[in-house]
Amino acid sequence: MSRNGYLPRVIDKLLKDHLQAFGAVCIEGPKWCGKTWTAENSSNSKFMLGDPANNFQNRTLASLEPSAVLQGEVPRLIDEWQEVPSLWDAVRYEVDIRHKQGQFILTGSSTPKRKGIMHSGAGRIAPLRMRTMSLWESGDSDGKVSLQSLFSGKLETQLTGDVSLRRLSQLIVRGGWPQGLTVPEEQSYLLPQGYINAIIDDGANRLDDIKRDSSKMIRLLRSLARNESTTVSNKTLKKDIKDVDGIDISDQTIAEYLDVFRRLYVIEDQLPFSPSVRSSVRVKQGSKRHLTDPSIACNLLGLNAEGLINDLETMGFLFEALCERDLWVYAQAIGGKLFHYQDYKGKEIDAIVELPNGEWGAFEIKLGANQIDAAAKSLLKIKDSIAKEGRGKEPKFLCVLCGLSNAAYSREDDVFVVPITSLQP
Repeated sequence: MSRNGYLPRVIDKLLKDHLQAFGAVCIEGPKWCGKTWTAENSSNSKFMLGDPANNFQNRTLASLEPSAVLQGEVPRLIDEWQEVPSLWDAVRYEVDIRHKQGQFILTGSSTPKRKGIMHSGAGRIAPLRMRTMSLWESGDSDGKVSLQSLFSGKLETQLTGDVSLRRLSQLIVRGGWPQGLTVPEEQSYLLPQGYINAIIDDGANRLDDIKRDSSKMIRLLRSLARNESTTVSNKTLKKDIKDVDGIDISDQTIAEYLDVFRRLYVIEDQLPFSPSVRSSVRVKQGSKRHLTDPSIACNLLGLNAEGLINDLETMGFLFEALCERDLWVYAQAIGGKLFHYQDYKGKEIDAIVELPNGEWGAFEIKLGANQIDAAAKSLLKIKDSIAKEGRGKEPKFLCVLCGLSNAAYSREDDVFVVPITSLQP
């Protein structure tokens, strides 16, 4: 814990580094993921746009005199800046005048349209994506293995302890919401439900004052939940909604609502990866769909911890979503990015972390230890095919990220096996 009982986040160091390089940093991410608390922990003064005091006086003041709210000890936090979009240009202008780093921290849980914002902020305001808590941040990973160390090509064998299927299902249902750490297990499902309601009833309509059909939005979210961690197309989402709900939704509406969900950070796309742009193997370009936290999918599907255990196929997809959420957080911490791989020969890799120097590591994600052998063989087969072509950089390591393994070790074929409950950046 740091000041005021703050539980440290992986993004803290990134925020510090960015403040030393830029005049302002904008922390972007879903509601309730901890943006404000993280920003407050690194700021010396603050201005809260959402403060309801005196009939939301702060919001009125910011609208009338944006420059006035920027005065205060730096770094100064401007929370939920998108409520008054003109603040973006005001911050950019003030950074230019001061010509100093570390002046402002902005937080935002939605991305407004460019209307009303004159300048992109490039070079002055650095964006920093924040996600819900990883298992390492919530204290549910012992951190015996670091992602950074895997890129060294070595893994020390060590026992990590047994993890039950029930415990994994609880972690998926609870999700990475900071508030979830203090909520009893029986009530943990209420947090993603509250999040969904906030998005449907308030967030989507306040985004740009366009009234949207809440019933269609919730149906699209449920379809995304049914297709979590897959490369489902918009056309397939439309068919799924028709088959399950008997409702027709136009292509335009689906595209528009998906854009809304992205701007509210409700969904995130895991982009496709290609080890070589000159490869003769045609790589599929579909992105893997994710809701911002696996707990949202559980809630939309009406599944609690017991329900997940009774539906292991669905649990497998949601466990993959949990692992990829954590890999996103850990990859970002070491300057990397997260991708997935699919080609037209049927080969797939669940997750790929690529570093700025071009080195990359491949992960297959499996819930059960009985799936490790098949996953390792799949990874080795793809590595061999890349080597035979001789045109792409081979992976630095191969790893099976597992749920029910009780040890971290390197197999005789040099494929790593790591429990997700023992991983950290």
